[in-house]
Amino acid sequence: MNNEVTKQLIERKSVRVFTDREIPEETVGEILRCSVEAPTAGNQQLYSIIRVKDPELKVKLSEVCDHQPFIAEGKLILVYCADCLKWYEAFKENGCEPRDPGVGDLLLAVDDALIAAQNAVTAAWSLGIGSCYIGDIMENCEKVRSLLKLPEYVFPAALLVFGYPTEQQKERIKPERVDLKYIVSEDSYHRLTKEESRQMFLKKCSEETFDGWINAFCKRKYNSDFSKEMQRSVNEYIKQYGDNK
Repeated sequence: MNNEVTKQLIERKSVRVFTDREIPEETVGEILRCSVEAPTAGNQQLYSIIRVKDPELKVKLSEVCDHQPFIAEGKLILVYCADCLKWYEAFKENGCEPRDPGVGDLLLAVDDALIAAQNAVTAAWSLGIGSCYIGDIMENCEKVRSLLKLPEYVFPAALLVFGYPTEQQKERIKPERVDLKYIVSEDSYHRLTKEESRQMFLKKCSEETFDGWINAFCKRKYNSDFSKEMQRSVNEYIKQYGDNK
């Protein structure tokens, strides 16, 4: 593969162990600039980025986000918030009589936030800096919103932890993705048969039997306590959007 951009996109992997090397402020600025140049719906940039620098706040977030200590050890922590508030307030303050934000607005803002976040991840990797997405920022949503002082209509969509990877992390083999044929279809959605589904995931179960692996995975991830808490807290948050009256 000769194109450096596509090469890096394919090789990029999550990094959870970092060296003590600090990320220069100039480099942080470069990452953030790349982030906000990301595609965005109607050039609205429906997100806000919170850089977490307070060591105590880092520790609190690491605990709230399913007790992951490495979060507090990151050299750069960014929380990407889906922000439906800034435009809404601008509309109200300038006599536009806007409707209240609805769930559709929230989903569009989440799209915007995650696209910007991925630009940051890609930029960082090109500069030799690893990163890890923390989806658990949505768990215990009430606590997270309190810790970050998030007002109504601002939702913590993703947390990113950055740092220079250790040699072990550099050499760690990236988990293999499923074959394209199970992801890409033409013109309409292709619903996988039971056998196709089994074949898609076979490479993930290593020495285990498929039935044993998928049952264990379901229990560990999909039916886990943290997943159930995430559903509860996000559902509670969405209620503030009401019926989009």
